[in-house]
Amino acid sequence: MRKIVFTLLAFLVVDASPSLAQTPTAAPAAELRIGGAVQTPLTLTAADLKKMPRKTLIVTNPHSQKKETYKGVSLEDLLKKAGVTNGEQMRGPAMTSYVLAEAADNYRVVFSLAELDSGILDSEIIVADTMDGVPLPEKVGPFRIVAPHEKRPARWIRMLKSITVVRAQ
Repeated sequence: MRKIVFTLLAFLVVDASPSLAQTPTAAPAAELRIGGAVQTPLTLTAADLKKMPRKTLIVTNPHSQKKETYKGVSLEDLLKKAGVTNGEQMRGPAMTSYVLAEAADNYRVVFSLAELDSGILDSEIIVADTMDGVPLPEKVGPFRIVAPHEKRPARWIRMLKSITVVRAQ
């Protein structure tokens, strides 16, 4: 009986050139951009929102019929920070302005600027970054608009990435 011996040789090739070295990088921080017809365009992170005045909304999810607690910043406060017309200046041509909110999946919704002004309507619309005490899940967050007084949550835009103020002509 003959013995056949197989030798397996493994070669390890290491390229130490710095341009090809792979180092782990942190995921970029999620950002919310506010622009368009604003005095001060903004790019905000979750950390930025945490530093602003916070609002809490307890709502019933119309799909699951479960109570959910959202925390975030009022959309009105974000627009004020960007220098958008509000209060007593909300009249005449400003009444034709609107907010276009866009999600990462390209879903879009519109709010009139007047319906976001507490001097006209108590809307309580927020940009939420937590639900039930934890950050929003990836398929919902990192930011979500919550409009608690709407009968259907069609404008509860998830994965919010930008808010653009538009002046109608």
